[in-house]
Amino acid sequence: MMNVIGIVFLAVFLAVMVTVGIWGMRRTKTLGDFFLGGRTVGPWISAAAYGTSYFSAVIFIGFAGTQGWQFGLNTLWIALGNGLIGAGLAWLVLARRTRRMTQNLDAMTMPEFLQERYGAKHLKPVAASIIFFFLLPYSASVFKGLGHLFEKVFGIPYDIALLVMIAFTGVYLVLGGYFAIAVTDFIQAIIMFAGAAIMVLVITAPEGGVFGIIGRINENYAAHIPLDARPSALTVISLVFMTSFGTWGLPQMTQKFYAIKNEAVIPKATIVTTIFALLIGFAAYYTGATVHVFVEKISELKEIIFVPGRIDYDRIIPTLLIHQLPPLLMALILLLVLSASMSTLSSLVLVSSSAVAIDLYPSRIDTKTGKDRSVAMMRFLSGIFIIISYFISRFQFSIIVYLMSLSWGVVSGAFAAPYILGLYSRRITKAGAYSGLIAGVATMITLFFVFSKIGGRIGYNSPLAASIAIIVPFIVVLAVSQFTSAPDKAILDKAFESI
Repeated sequence: MMNVIGIVFLAVFLAVMVTVGIWGMRRTKTLGDFFLGGRTVGPWISAAAYGTSYFSAVIFIGFAGTQGWQFGLNTLWIALGNGLIGAGLAWLVLARRTRRMTQNLDAMTMPEFLQERYGAKHLKPVAASIIFFFLLPYSASVFKGLGHLFEKVFGIPYDIALLVMIAFTGVYLVLGGYFAIAVTDFIQAIIMFAGAAIMVLVITAPEGGVFGIIGRINENYAAHIPLDARPSALTVISLVFMTSFGTWGLPQMTQKFYAIKNEAVIPKATIVTTIFALLIGFAAYYTGATVHVFVEKISELKEIIFVPGRIDYDRIIPTLLIHQLPPLLMALILLLVLSASMSTLSSLVLVSSSAVAIDLYPSRIDTKTGKDRSVAMMRFLSGIFIIISYFISRFQFSIIVYLMSLSWGVVSGAFAAPYILGLYSRRITKAGAYSGLIAGVATMITLFFVFSKIGGRIGYNSPLAASIAIIVPFIVVLAVSQFTSAPDKAILDKAFESI
C-alpha cells in the first residue's frame, strides 16, 4: 500500500517539476534570466527559494536523529538559531546591501562580486575554484542521501534511484534555470511546511500532544544519556553558530538576495522566511527528540540505538516515521524530504556550474556571430555537473568523503568575511580580502584534520572547526586591511552608490 501511494505521489511531483522546467525555458533568454531570474523574483518565491535551499534531507534524516538523541530538547536551540539568525537576521542584514551592491557592480556570482568589489582580477578564479571543488561533492552527498531513502522505502535499487533523481533534476534545472528553481521551490515549500506541521502533530498525538510529551522527553533523556556523555555547551553553541551564521557566507544562499525584484520585497520575505525556517527546524529537531519516548515502544529503534556498537543515526528518523505514520502521511513526508533535497541540490548545481560558466569561462560572446553563448554554456555545464555528481555518489571515492565533510566550513569560512565586511566597510582592502579567503580555507582544513586525529574519526568536532574557520577570517581581514593600501576610490564610489 505504502509503495503504491508513494509512487503515485512521486510521479505527480516529478511531472510538475518537468512542466515547470519547460515553462521556465520559455522565460529564459539571457544569462541573467538563467542564473538570477532576471532579478524579478517577488517576496513569496524569494522567501521559499531561501528557505528550501537552507534545509535538505540532511536535517530530517541525519541531523534530527543525531542531535535529537544526543541533545534531547536542547536541540531546539539549533532550530531557534536557524530561524532567527540563519533566516530572519540574514535577510535584514544582507539582503538590501547585497541586492544594491551587486547591481551597482553588475555582479551575478560571489566570485564576480569579490572581483568587482575589491578590483582583484585573480580573486575571481580562486573563489570559483573553491566553489567548484567543495560544493560539487556536497551536491553529490545530497544525491546519495536521496538514493538510499528511495532504496529503503520503495525497494528501488540504489543505482536506479540515483538515475531517476538525476534525470528529473537535470530536466527542470537545465531547461528552466533559476525561474524553474524558484517556482519549484515555492511548490516544495508548501509541501515542506504542511508536511512538517502534520508530522509533528500526528507523531505526538498518541503520547499527549506536542506539549504533553515534553516532560517525558526530558525524563527519558536523563535516563538514556549519562551526564558525562551529554554534549557540552560549547558543542551546542558551535552547532547553532555553524548552521545559522555559517549560511551567511554560502554562495547558494546569498544568490537569493541578488535575484529579488526590489527592496520592497525584503520585509515580507524576511517574515515569511523566518516563520518557515522556525517551523521546519522545530519539526525536524523536535521529532528527533521524541525518539527518547518512542525508543522503548519500537523494537527496531531499540536495536538501532541500544545494541552494542556505533549507533546508525541515519536510520533513527526513517524508522520512527515508518512505525508512527499512516501510509498516506508517510508518502507526504517522503515528498517533504524529496522537496527539501531537490531544492538544495538544484541551488548547489546552479552555483557550482556558474563557477565555470560565468566565473572561469574566458569569453561569453562568439567572436564570429556576436551571439551570447553563456546560457547554452550554463545549461551544458549544469548537465555535466549533475552527471559528475552521479559518479561521485555512486562510487564514493575516499577523497570525496573528506571534501563533503569539509565543504560547509571551507566555503563559508572563505567567503563570509570578505563578503559581509565588503558590504559594510569602505576600508576593507584587496589584500584583506585575499587574506581572509585564504585564512578561512586554511583554518578549516587544519582544524578538521587535527580534531579528526584527536577524536579518532573523520569529522570529529567539525562544527567547532567550522565555527572557528568562520570567525578567524573576520579578524584577519580587518587586521590586514589596517596595514595595506586603501581601496581604489572609483571602485568604492561605484559599489556604495546610493547605499
